[in-house]
Amino acid sequence: MALAAPPDLSDTDVPVQPLARTYPRGLFIEPHAHVWGQLLYAMSGVMWVETPHEALVVPPQRAVWLPPGVPHGIRVVSDLQMRNIYLRPALAATLDDRVQVIEVGGLLRELIVGLVEQGDQSAQPAADAPQYYEALVSLALLELQRAKRSMLKIPLPDDSDRRLLNLCQAVMAAPSLDISFEQHAQNTGASVRTLARLFKEALGMGFAEWRRQVQLATAVAELIQGVAVSTIARELGYSPSSFSDMFRRELGVAPSQFMTNR
Repeated sequence: MALAAPPDLSDTDVPVQPLARTYPRGLFIEPHAHVWGQLLYAMSGVMWVETPHEALVVPPQRAVWLPPGVPHGIRVVSDLQMRNIYLRPALAATLDDRVQVIEVGGLLRELIVGLVEQGDQSAQPAADAPQYYEALVSLALLELQRAKRSMLKIPLPDDSDRRLLNLCQAVMAAPSLDISFEQHAQNTGASVRTLARLFKEALGMGFAEWRRQVQLATAVAELIQGVAVSTIARELGYSPSSFSDMFRRELGVAPSQFMTNR
């Protein structure tokens, strides 16, 4: 798999560094951090972005904002067309100082794509390229500042007990009810009782509640992509009616109405 060259984040004369990359399903990018802020945008495909305290599911029409210095790993759920925008620290300071999932509207999407295209060194710059580029950067910042923040966040434990973190990562990879807590515990080599205690201590909730949050985030990501409610229910191990009841109870609206209410 050929990857684009990484951006030169030592060049502080430029305000942003754009990067386009394609990743295959199943790839895991080990945790790392950048001195610049980073916007991760999925043009197509879905990824989980894991930070020290939470996991964020990122379908198309969503992006993750990572302030400078935040460690993060990426799990690619389906073939991914990613567009990255790195912002030098001075510009990053004008945005959130916490990790956020951002809803990407039509204008913001075109601005991200435009910045990546302008950053293509093989393109021949026009005479007005510097002014156009600066305008793109300024408007993109304004759009990022005003964009809606999304709920697709899941709390994660730290790595002080790898058994618990491994279980959480396994559930995010396969959140279906068909895989029981007992099966997950057996796979991690810990007792059900020990893992139940660790869940309460590390995350302040039980396994069933935490998995339900993962299922809801997964369901929302698939609804955004236009997947049928019946298909989502089946993938998560529910009947259509029981899934709809759970979704409505947790989010206050039926899954069939979720996107029309956005």
